[in-house]
Amino acid sequence: MTSDHYQRPLKSLRISVTDRCNLRCGYCMPERDYVWLPKSRLLDFDEITTVAMAFAALGVERIRLTGGEPLLRSDLPVLVRKLAEIDGIADVSLTTNGVLLAQHCDALRAAGLRRVTISLDTQVADRFAVLSGRDEFERTCAGLRAAVAARFTAVKVNTVVMRGENDDEIVPMLEFGRRAGAEVRFIEYMDVGGATRWQNDKVVARSEILDRVESHYGPLRPLPGRGSAPAETFELPDGMRFGVIASTTEPFCGSCDRARLTADGNFFLCLYARRGVDLRAVVRAGATVQELATLIGSSWAQRRDRGAEERLALSLRAPLAAAEELRENPHLEMHTRGG
Repeated sequence: MTSDHYQRPLKSLRISVTDRCNLRCGYCMPERDYVWLPKSRLLDFDEITTVAMAFAALGVERIRLTGGEPLLRSDLPVLVRKLAEIDGIADVSLTTNGVLLAQHCDALRAAGLRRVTISLDTQVADRFAVLSGRDEFERTCAGLRAAVAARFTAVKVNTVVMRGENDDEIVPMLEFGRRAGAEVRFIEYMDVGGATRWQNDKVVARSEILDRVESHYGPLRPLPGRGSAPAETFELPDGMRFGVIASTTEPFCGSCDRARLTADGNFFLCLYARRGVDLRAVVRAGATVQELATLIGSSWAQRRDRGAEERLALSLRAPLAAAEELRENPHLEMHTRGG
């Protein structure tokens, strides 16, 4: 098993298949214009599969496809099938905004996709248009319904909670999830990537989220067995489960086992990392799976990243990068490297 400087294993890989998105959520893409990755630099499906095989050789068991919006990448079920067939890969999952999901659910399920997470920050249609910059609430809900009907192993809803914008919907979102048949996970507003307008006072902390839930439903039961998962899971008195991802106020760097690969082949050791390792050039130079695994393994072995903890320790916390810096280095964008 490949471990880093702090003995954290490499078990999970998040692959961004595109930096493009069909929404403009304020915590990810609040600016008017963006610098996109040249399409000629994007890894094709065979190249992605070769890189994924190298990660699997080092112990990666789980792959999550992200974006941008991954369903903007044509023929995504083809990639899912290739990844699901790699020896050692036990789970291929997808994070999507759900807008295009309904039309692809059956093909994705048949290709071997096991789990789906849908990003949805409100259950109010008018507010959805404001928060996402697009009037796509109905199609997102249709995608959620289709995912539940397709009987994936798990269907979850990720909700970024922002004070003054949607923090009045914590309980309504739980009830929305109950009706939909999906587990809701609340995410603290993070100061990464494209969050150029992030403000600390807009963060609704894990402790406050739990207090609000408990004051409405009664005592919560924390569920054991979190392991390296980003979300803590809790159970309501009636047995319904929900999660909280507290990356901002209570980071979990000590158990992080996730690597990230951008659509153009940059390998990042941490969501907050300023630089990555260019695997595209190595792949296109004809490197074997073993040669790639050697490069990836040596990079991971030197990993000391504890980005969220370092951000928490700052006396004056501001957005990770200004809009000008993101235009000069789009690899810093959240929608480029994937959450």
